[in-house]
Amino acid sequence: MPGIRPSRSYHDRDLKLLWGLAAARCSHPNCRKPLIKEATEHDPHAVLGKIAHINDFSPSTDSPRADSSLTITELNAYENLILLCGDHHDEIDKQKRTFPRETLLKWKREHETWVFSRLQQVVPTIGFAELEVVCQGILAGTQRPSELATPTPPAEKMLKNKLTEKVRLRLTLGLSVFSEVEHFVQSVARLSPHFPEQLKAGFVRRYNELVQQGIEGDALFEALHDFASSGSSNFERQAAGLGVLCYLFQKCEVFEP
Repeated sequence: MPGIRPSRSYHDRDLKLLWGLAAARCSHPNCRKPLIKEATEHDPHAVLGKIAHINDFSPSTDSPRADSSLTITELNAYENLILLCGDHHDEIDKQKRTFPRETLLKWKREHETWVFSRLQQVVPTIGFAELEVVCQGILAGTQRPSELATPTPPAEKMLKNKLTEKVRLRLTLGLSVFSEVEHFVQSVARLSPHFPEQLKAGFVRRYNELVQQGIEGDALFEALHDFASSGSSNFERQAAGLGVLCYLFQKCEVFEP
């Protein structure tokens, strides 16, 4: 029927970027609460976040946030999406003149900047306890990997893997604790010699799954960071997960060498 759009449908690339760069938290500046509830002994984890369109998905000309020049693909892309809790999603959806597109773009930009600044604060503080937690999650269901690849300079490797400046900043942050992660891995390996290979295997398995789904570039990096952090919105877990991911990136054990 005229004036009716197809149902909303998001590509994995856009979902990985949206949830990853928002740290699975509400992007409203006065909220920022976690949008994933940890699993309990009775129930699996619960996803509480809702995705809102910055330029309205509705084709109605009455909507102050509508832009008829955008295609369905553009409307459903990461660049036009913002992650919110249920209350704030419904608020901006029902009060579109109060919350114009400029406001939502500002929220999203400032929220992603805040997430990175929180990681900058937390990454230098991670220790063996945090690294042990994320590594135990990574090791689940691993198999022995193939032989190691030859290291490639990070800048060249980023270009080869279609990683942008946004990821470069996170990579630089994660690599700032490379020696701490390496010390942890070497310490555990003294008691469990296969630990380094098992750690790599966990990442390689997930990496291959994501690549087979067609995920690449920044979205692939964010998906692996989410995997390393076990989907947690806790910044300590995210910081430790970023450290381990960047450690393996530098050693050319994940991503194309």
